[in-house]
Amino acid sequence: MNRFDKTLLQADVPLQRSAPEILQINLGKLCNLTCVHCHVNAGPKRREIITRETLEKILNWLRQPTQQKIGTLDLTGGTPEMIPNFQWFIRELRTIPHVHTIMDRLNATILQEPGFEWVAPFHAEHQLTLVASMPCYSPDNVNAQRGDGVFESSISAFQKLNTFGYGSEPELQLHFVYNPNGAFLPGDQAELKADYQREMKQHFGIVFNDLYTITNMPIARYASYLRRNKKLAEYMDLLIENFNPSSINGLMCRNTISVGWEGEIYDCDFNQQLGLGVDNAAGPIYLWDLDLSDWTDRAIQTGDHCFGCTAGAGSSCTGALV
Repeated sequence: MNRFDKTLLQADVPLQRSAPEILQINLGKLCNLTCVHCHVNAGPKRREIITRETLEKILNWLRQPTQQKIGTLDLTGGTPEMIPNFQWFIRELRTIPHVHTIMDRLNATILQEPGFEWVAPFHAEHQLTLVASMPCYSPDNVNAQRGDGVFESSISAFQKLNTFGYGSEPELQLHFVYNPNGAFLPGDQAELKADYQREMKQHFGIVFNDLYTITNMPIARYASYLRRNKKLAEYMDLLIENFNPSSINGLMCRNTISVGWEGEIYDCDFNQQLGLGVDNAAGPIYLWDLDLSDWTDRAIQTGDHCFGCTAGAGSSCTGALV
């Protein structure tokens, strides 16, 4: 039994699945940035991207009547727009009646890259919900975490999205993600949202809908960063000491199926990056082979990294949990 499972047992808080409502698909590791906090190790030189064949198999699985409770598609990467079949995939998803929300975790700077001028009008036309990293409303912090010039490029991208109605039209939701710029937990989500909305509107004329505070996960590139700075053990102690049992019911692993770029399923995107597949003695399970009849009975795979989702106010793909 790992440390996280022992903590759950001591707190008398079971971690159990509910019926899946969200299908999160990691479309690959290709990205135009190399952010220090990235748990995917994404970057411009990565070549792991989802194929048309895999996307077709996912679509066929989604169209089955037994999958009608899955109403949200959560697309992540890398930068989703950089995969060759992105536009085709979105158009196909929009033909599935029960898929009411398509969430795109985009890197806003992609709007500024040559050849990607289509992104803003395409997303507005297909009413994609956008979730974009914005670690701070000051340039120094953003550029330190995401690279030189990223703040300015992001600001221009958000201003462009606003001209298409994002942040103001009800069907065009624009959400920001805050990740701490260091080995500490996020601040109060509501207070940060108020600060962001004030500063973004006052200085840049930008409006957005919500702010998600997400704890940096001690895996992949961020774990390497902590290790180089001799802070990994200290950061893990911080997460463990701030374990909050009230966060368990809201964890993403309870109602989400995570799909890798080759089609294997996981309990969450973090487990996916660690190669920690869904518990199955026969080996990996591909989405198109998944029978949901016994899904809620399967144990959720855990590890020390799970303390990242349960520390403080908790952390999920849609921000704080309590």
